[in-house]
Amino acid sequence: MKIYTRTGDAGETSLFDKTRVSKADPLVEAYGDVDELNACLGGARAFGIPPDVDAALVQIQRDLFAVGAQLADPAERLASRVTKAFITDNEITRLEGLIDTLEDELPPLRKFILAGGGPAGALLHVARTVCRRAERRIVGLAPAADPVIVRYVNRLSDLLFVMARVVNHRAGLPETEW
Repeated sequence: MKIYTRTGDAGETSLFDKTRVSKADPLVEAYGDVDELNACLGGARAFGIPPDVDAALVQIQRDLFAVGAQLADPAERLASRVTKAFITDNEITRLEGLIDTLEDELPPLRKFILAGGGPAGALLHVARTVCRRAERRIVGLAPAADPVIVRYVNRLSDLLFVMARVVNHRAGLPETEW
C-alpha cells in the first residue's frame, strides 16, 4: 500500500463515514490540532523524561488517536466497532488521578510561571497550548462534539501543565515566576 492516494489533491479529505469535506473544514481543523498535539507529546518523550511520565504520555497518545477517530466519525459508526477508539469518563478519571499524584510532589503555585525549563518541560508547555487550541476548535464544532471529548481535552491541558512542572522539578530546574 502506498502512502499517497492522490484523493486529497483537490483539497478534500474523507471522514470515516466516507463523506468528502474540505481540508479547511472545522472538523478537519479540530482533529488536525489533536494530531499536532500528539506529535508534540512524541517530541517531549524524545527528550527523555521520567519513566512514569513517559508511560502516561504513551497512553495519552493512544487516547488522542481515539479523540481524532471520534471527531472524524460524524455518523458514529466507528466507535461502536472499535472500543479503543472511544473516550469515556474513565479516561478523564485517569487524567485527574495523574494530576493529583503528580501535584503532590510539587511546591504550590503562588504566582504565574513562564513556560520553559528543560527541553522536555518546555515542549510539554507547548503541548499544553496546542491542547488548548484543539479544545477551542472542538468546542466550536457544529454539530457539537461529544461532551466527554471536550472534558477530556480540557483536563488534559491541566495535566500537561502539571507534567511540565514535574519534569522540570525532577530535573532540578527552577520555575521562572511572572
